[in-house]
Order: sequence, then C-alpha cells, then structure tokens
Amino acid sequence: MNELSLITAIRRWSAPKAAAPGLVAGIGDDCAIIRPRPSEDLLFTTDFLIEDVHFTRAEYTGIDTGWKALARGLSDIAAMGGDARYALVSLALAPWCCHNYVRDLYKGLNQLAGRHGVNIIGGDVTKTEKLSIDTIVIGAVPRGKALRRSGAKPGDVIYVSGALGRAAVKNYRDRPAPRLELGRKLRGKATACMDLSDGLAMDLHRLAMESGVAAELDGPLPSAPNATLEQALFGGEDYELLCTLPAGRRAPLELTRVGRIVEGKPGRVTLAGESLHPRGWDPLA
Repeated sequence: MNELSLITAIRRWSAPKAAAPGLVAGIGDDCAIIRPRPSEDLLFTTDFLIEDVHFTRAEYTGIDTGWKALARGLSDIAAMGGDARYALVSLALAPWCCHNYVRDLYKGLNQLAGRHGVNIIGGDVTKTEKLSIDTIVIGAVPRGKALRRSGAKPGDVIYVSGALGRAAVKNYRDRPAPRLELGRKLRGKATACMDLSDGLAMDLHRLAMESGVAAELDGPLPSAPNATLEQALFGGEDYELLCTLPAGRRAPLELTRVGRIVEGKPGRVTLAGESLHPRGWDPLA
C-alpha cells in the first residue's frame, strides 16, 4: 500500500452518491471548493480519534472506528442547531493498518455520513506509531440562528436528550447517534445548547460558565439501564444534547427536564443542594 494507491482508493470510497449542494470540487485538487449560500453561517469543527486514547483495536472494528470518528464532529454540528454538509478526514496510519482496514474505516464513515447527507471531500494521509484520525466537519445554519453556550438565563429550564451513562455502562463500545434533527428543532427555541461529550457535570459547568450563571440539578436523571449515578454524571461520550429553554416554553418530546438555571457564581453546579465538582473526561488529565 502506497500513498498514491491509497488516495485513489479513498477517492473511490468517498465519491458523492448524489450532487452535493454548494460543492464545486472535492477530492482531486489541492483544496476542495465550497460555494456558501449568502443566507447562512458556516460551522466548522474538528475532532481527533486516537488509538488507545479514544478506542482500542481489541474492542473496535474498523467500521466502528470510522463511525465514531465522524459521529464526534456531527454531534458538535447538532449542538449548534446546524445541518452537516461536508467532512475532511486525515489519517495517520499505524504500521498494522492495511488496505482492508482503511476500507472498513471508510465503510463506517460512509454509513454515518449517508444517514445525514454528508460528503467526504478531502483529507490527508501519513504514518505514525498509533492510528490517529482527524475529522473536520463543515455545517451550516441560517444566518444568526446558531445555538450557543452563552445564552442561558436565570429561570431557564435545563434539559438533556436521551439516556445518560449509556457509553460508560457499555465500556465506550457503542455507536453514538448524533442528534442533528433535534438540534434543528431547537433553533429559535433553546437559549443555550451544547453536546454532552465529557459528562453532564463537566459540560453543564462549561455551559453555565459561558452564560455567566449557576445551575441546579433537581430532577431525576434519565439514566441508561444499569448505569450508576457516577456514570450518568461523569461518564462522558454520550453525545446527547444539553440545552436550556425559557420556563413555560414547550420542549420537544426527546428532552427530559433535569434542573434549572439560577443566579450565582458562574459555573457553579449543584445536585440536591450540594456543589457538584466539574469532573468528567479530560484528555489532558
């Protein structure tokens, strides 16, 4: 396997299944070319997926790894209320990676991309000691309508989607399902939003810090079957949405109320009246 043959195969694996709106040129030139619409804002996010940090060879197939590499970025687009459009995938391949494994990576990438109308339009390849995948996802949102972390106000209600602790109770071997449709539903309704990648305790602290408010968790958490409270609060990698809505505003059915925003020290989170330490997944710890 050499660079030219691999890129030729990747170009074939990444070929758009249909015309991609706004895409002028994809893989083949030094850069992809995108022509944005004048009525929208573009969203850009990037995520690493690194062997023995985010996944292990023993527990993840190539297909699972490709799926997860894209899911992380798609979840960020969902948190902003956006539509996912394009992805660039760069691979630093370990010595054990073969042509068939890379093919399976792209199977996983394409399975998830196909569900959400995402086109893989470029990337890079090199080698390293352990497999590392850098995925850039580009999305769009109507101009001025992106959801942010910084809009929560005292009196707002805190909601989460889905079951917390799901990834932790499965030892992080599940396939995340990015909440893109729900994110779009929240446009114009949520005052603040972010995805739950590092655990509820850590991510709610971050949202409260950005909004300059405090938060109280005062309701039962929608925990996954067999998940402990520890896993629901601190487990991370659930890739659900955490958002706030004004009191009295009807929430989408996918959401469960877990607390409220209050005045107080920015970033302070309490559970049953006790301060909750902002602990969770920290890649540098």
